[in-house]
Amino acid sequence: MLNVGVLVGGRSVEHEVAVITAMQMIENLDKTKYNIFPIYINNTGKWLVGEGLDKFETYKSGDFAKFKEVFVMPSHGDKSFYTLNKKSSGGGLFSKQEDYEVLEKYCTLDVAVLGLHGTNSEDGTIQGLLDTMGIPYTGGNVLASSVGMDKVLMKDVYRQNGIPTVEYCWFYRDEWLLDPEKILINIEKLKYPLIVKPSNLGSSIGITKAKDKNSLLKAIEIAIFYDDKIIIEEAIENLREINCAVLGRQENVIASILEEPIGWVDVQTFENKYEKGGGATRKLPADVPDEIRIEIEELAKQAFKVINCAGTARIDFLLEDNEKVYVNEINTLPGSTSYHLWEKTGISFKELMDRLIEIALDESKEKEKNMVTFESDLYLKTSYGTKGASIK
Repeated sequence: MLNVGVLVGGRSVEHEVAVITAMQMIENLDKTKYNIFPIYINNTGKWLVGEGLDKFETYKSGDFAKFKEVFVMPSHGDKSFYTLNKKSSGGGLFSKQEDYEVLEKYCTLDVAVLGLHGTNSEDGTIQGLLDTMGIPYTGGNVLASSVGMDKVLMKDVYRQNGIPTVEYCWFYRDEWLLDPEKILINIEKLKYPLIVKPSNLGSSIGITKAKDKNSLLKAIEIAIFYDDKIIIEEAIENLREINCAVLGRQENVIASILEEPIGWVDVQTFENKYEKGGGATRKLPADVPDEIRIEIEELAKQAFKVINCAGTARIDFLLEDNEKVYVNEINTLPGSTSYHLWEKTGISFKELMDRLIEIALDESKEKEKNMVTFESDLYLKTSYGTKGASIK
């Protein structure tokens, strides 16, 4: 049996959404194939382990006092997690008892399943740590995760590869605070209405629609509260949102059926998407002409492959006037792994989890084939002093 660590939560504003995703993953992992070790990353970034972290009731209660903090050794090949445990010297006739702490191995993982969303989780940070340790993990690698998370980089990469996106511009928070008028001149080259977004957040957090300059200023003030990089996009008025998931790695990828959120508003807020049930109403499959369906499926696979994504991702599209297709964004760790799209495509949630683990192991095997050393006599040829190095 494989030892599977499920990373839960994360230091992100999308923490609660991630917990729900992770609980669904745990429920659908085959207990006859995997030993499951939930590892909870709380809002402050502490990693906790212990019995009960596979139960949603634990997170609803908010009581984590009994759980132990867990640590890692950032050495390649050490795939273990450790806890600090108290020991006693025992004492004796001429010595007193003293307590001390030692690191003890809690588990050693074969693969990590990422029940995480948002910054510090979905953006390559966790992926980089796991790469350092040599632990295979579900989802895209560091590059795919970081590009997919940063909406500006994502759109830049897509445009360079002929993938259609709406018109946009962007700026840093410090630039705005230093000279807002200069930034406004650039923004107003776009056509109102505009969509203002933090560049590095998901779950529709911090997104506002601006119909004029006054509402634009208010929208920017909201966005800079969440991120130091802001993207402004031209809003499409007569649109439908269409979503498509992709599964696989490199050239071996498949697209799911398409879905259309019902009652979709032109700007989704977190409240609409989750708290008011906006994420629960969808039309499967989406009612679009065959030529549009084929175009979206091909663009989804292209958007997935061009950033070197792996596992499963959901690509969100904007359909203008039922004719023009734009890629809105890619979610490299989609909520609930977009299992509903795969179930309607003929892949059960349990089978999806098996495939994600298989893909993670395949990705890791490919990485291990890469040379990381190069024989040279550079040290012998180099003299190094206080003024720097020179090569003979």
